[in-house]
Amino acid sequence: MLRIVGLLLLIPLLDVLVLLVGVRPILGLVPTVALVVLTGLVGLLLVRAEGRHTARRIQRKLARGSLPEDELIDGALLVAAGAFLLTPGLVTDSIGFLLVLPPTRYPVRVAVRRWVVRPYVDAKTGGFATGQVYTSGFPDDDDPYDLDDDEYDVGRSSGSDN
Repeated sequence: MLRIVGLLLLIPLLDVLVLLVGVRPILGLVPTVALVVLTGLVGLLLVRAEGRHTARRIQRKLARGSLPEDELIDGALLVAAGAFLLTPGLVTDSIGFLLVLPPTRYPVRVAVRRWVVRPYVDAKTGGFATGQVYTSGFPDDDDPYDLDDDEYDVGRSSGSDN
């Protein structure tokens, strides 16, 4: 979690460096600001269009009675893309465009499912939702019953020879 916060703090710093050191000396101040505003507006129009398309796909899947897994992840990625595109800067706009365009969103969706969604669902359901359940034995428990020594006496008593 700390790495994610650190990365999120480094992105605006990288944005400032790219704008002030890389782009502004080449284009000038007014064209640089216009470029940032233009990329943000175009990106938000794309997010809006993709969001409508994703909402229609969710409705279709729900009408058929199936779970819209990919569409829900796409919706979350589109929300993140909108946040990146609203943040002024070319680096954040680039990340936002990667998340909003379907050909580049697909590998991100696969990675999110593998490294975020599946471990979370496994932890919450004990592996039942993804099929990662134990079929025999005990998973990682040295003493599965966890009983005291004198709680059960399964030995034979001294008077019975049955």
